[in-house]
Amino acid sequence: MGRAEAAVAGPLLLCGATLDTARGARNKPDVTKSMTEKPPLRILLCSPRGFCAGVVRAIEVVEKALDRFGAPVYVRHEIVHNRYVVDSLKAKGAIFVEELSEVPDTTSPVIFSAHGVAKSVPAEAKERNLLAIDATCPLVTKVHREAEIHRKRGRDIILVGHAGHPEVVGTIGQLPPGAVVLVESVEDVERLPQRDAANLAFVTQTTLSIDDTKEIVDALHAKFPGISGPHKEDICYATTNRQEAVKKIAPEVDAVLVVGSPKSSNSQRLKEVAERNGARSQLVPRAADIDWGIFGKIKSLGVTAGASAPEILVEEVLDAFAERYAISVETVSTADENVFFPLPKELRERAPQPA
Repeated sequence: MGRAEAAVAGPLLLCGATLDTARGARNKPDVTKSMTEKPPLRILLCSPRGFCAGVVRAIEVVEKALDRFGAPVYVRHEIVHNRYVVDSLKAKGAIFVEELSEVPDTTSPVIFSAHGVAKSVPAEAKERNLLAIDATCPLVTKVHREAEIHRKRGRDIILVGHAGHPEVVGTIGQLPPGAVVLVESVEDVERLPQRDAANLAFVTQTTLSIDDTKEIVDALHAKFPGISGPHKEDICYATTNRQEAVKKIAPEVDAVLVVGSPKSSNSQRLKEVAERNGARSQLVPRAADIDWGIFGKIKSLGVTAGASAPEILVEEVLDAFAERYAISVETVSTADENVFFPLPKELRERAPQPA
């Protein structure tokens, strides 16, 4: 029996009911039964949702490193922004640190998170003879390379992103101090001094809101006609696809639940997209964090997950709603994803040597 069917099925007879009372129930309302019936809830489940190729790769980097080198392995910053994932890797022998200064002199590998790091970090690892393995998402690395190319061509760089986010810190750290100016809003663009657009370029954080970023980029083009931008949009395919799915279901439901970490930029953007498209929304790390008072007497619910949230947490949330509602689940698909990123060279399977 599937989840939806199991949720709908209720007790056939109350405990201790006799044949006569059962017959009588046909002629008068069964107050007790009506109190125990679950209200119906239609759930629209977004697809794509959850893990993207960069997150799958980053987690596999840690697991492969543990298999190859044994525990412990050190990971600088959370490998991805999800407590469940981090705790699972800790249980296998990963040790998470914020700075390389916390790593002892060791032969164990040090892994850089999917968000990317400033150039000073691998330089420090090399100076200390640490075995560094870079799990930076290739789409973040693409932004790093773009910024470097613009700099070599004599352009100053504007980065559209959120201050303090690890990806932003890593991108700014690809270039000398002062070479990158961060803007977070249209107002920030308006405050920029006028300058020659021929010597100016912009790049963006990969996990931003598509709509907000478009407004900022439009403002940049308006203020600096001819400013150089990415050959291909920097916002990653997974961020785009998950936001488009939420846009599709949000007008059709009473509320949207986003499974993901409050630290996760792409998860926060999913919540904002849902609200911008007419649905009240809540972002929860897992089922135990649901604020049931937000939902009230809803009849329909959208469910999605940020790119660093595993599917097991989505299942956990659906189970929690099935305990309170008679749920029916429909999957709403807006894109097919088949992106794959190879592991870093340090972890690729070595070809067997000839005998």
